[in-house]
Amino acid sequence: MTQTINPVTRVVDATVVPENPKVPQDSTSPPGVAVVTYGAGALNMVNAVASAYAEKSPLVVISGGPGRGESASGLLLHHQAKRLDSQLQIFREITCAQTRLDDAAAAPAEIARVLAACIREARPVYIEVPRDMPLVPCAPVTPQPPHQVDSEALEACVTEILTRLRASRSPVLMAGVEVRRHGQEAHLAELAGRLGIPVVTSLMGCGLLADAETPPVGIYLGVAGDGVVTELVESSDALFMLGVILSDTNLGVSRRKIDLRHAILAFDGQVTLGYHTYPDIPLADLIAALLAKTEGAAKSCAAICPEKTPPGRFIADDRHIAPYDVALGINALMARHGRLPLAVDVGDCLFASLDIDHTHRVAPGYYASMGFGVPAGLGLQAATGQRALILVGDGAFQMTGWELGNCPRYGWDPIVVIFNNAGWGMLKSFQPESAFNALGEWNFAAMASGMGGDGVRVLTRAQLGVALEQAFNTRGRFQMIEAMVPPGELSPTLARYVEGVKRVSATVAAVAE
Repeated sequence: MTQTINPVTRVVDATVVPENPKVPQDSTSPPGVAVVTYGAGALNMVNAVASAYAEKSPLVVISGGPGRGESASGLLLHHQAKRLDSQLQIFREITCAQTRLDDAAAAPAEIARVLAACIREARPVYIEVPRDMPLVPCAPVTPQPPHQVDSEALEACVTEILTRLRASRSPVLMAGVEVRRHGQEAHLAELAGRLGIPVVTSLMGCGLLADAETPPVGIYLGVAGDGVVTELVESSDALFMLGVILSDTNLGVSRRKIDLRHAILAFDGQVTLGYHTYPDIPLADLIAALLAKTEGAAKSCAAICPEKTPPGRFIADDRHIAPYDVALGINALMARHGRLPLAVDVGDCLFASLDIDHTHRVAPGYYASMGFGVPAGLGLQAATGQRALILVGDGAFQMTGWELGNCPRYGWDPIVVIFNNAGWGMLKSFQPESAFNALGEWNFAAMASGMGGDGVRVLTRAQLGVALEQAFNTRGRFQMIEAMVPPGELSPTLARYVEGVKRVSATVAAVAE
């Protein structure tokens, strides 16, 4: 369709954040866009789009599709799976809105509808363009009007929340991934200070508030996390969960099961307090209304947050490298040179990263699909211009690490740390009897030059410290550090997490019997 439009930007610009001149204004996360071909391209994206749906990431998938008369030939169309519309049906399951642009007159309204859903719900959407339609003219796209919230319902909801918080003995605010998706980090920091409530994050929200004056108390991980944070959350009589996904990764290893009847949950466009639910209350509107009713200067987080366990100190000696050493080595590097944003894959690299000082990060903490780290790091540098620090295991690197070959083409130079224990270490920790967890030893560092970067293999903590410093000081080419970790060596956080999951599973099994 030949009409030149930028519907994504225009719909983003049309999104209304309630005005409050006393707080800084964040911006809603703009969606990513992926343009793919029918069948072979679009179906290759299913896992990534499913992850975006699960983790509330706005993404616009634009795919080619069969023309209007394709079925009349009596022949199967190349790239066709089962039926001509199988692809559309598959994407209905993993997107929040879909459209097939086979009517030029209806196309502008359909585009506006789908993009508005992407922004509003912070989830992927799907637009299919039949291959006989791209050159058909259409009218300009007019964004849908901003969504109107019932002011009386919002007022009642905010009043009930504040009444509950003010009557509690130990309120706690837990920030989740939706806070980032809807651009509410600065507002949340202001709100927590005005309420005088300590802030923690869920596992999925562990990169939140990195630019706040003082960081959150920590990450809630139940039995696997810091004891101060665990006690703070589980003893709260008014746990205010803003944008937190109620998943096993976020709440599944609690030391004491959190009673959600006494919590306040604001997620997915509604607010629930005990048995009472307010539908159609978007997170941005809720936070703006709470700020409007909590006048006064914000308190420093340091004044309202308890002291948590301090991190360890990196020791550069000749001992072998453990996952925790990588975290401490990165802490030492950032203490000297400033923070770097993290892109983290799943596995022990994710759990080890939780001991890295608070900084911006992306990680698939809920959907937990291997192979996320390297592409995410490249996307991070492409989108922000910041040099990313990528943490990835050897198993995940085998899947998508070769994307580093794109770095010379685009001028990206991330620092990549591979946790190489010659196996799927996290899987082995859950199923030590399984032989498939052994992957053999691949010399990844030796492959770096062929992809346009520099690689070094390190065996000791002293070598790790030198390699991190060298990588930071070398620009223009990606830097790969292959940290050799003895098989079976786990980060303390993963070890506690595994034991917590096993304990919960045993309890569930006992109850079932």
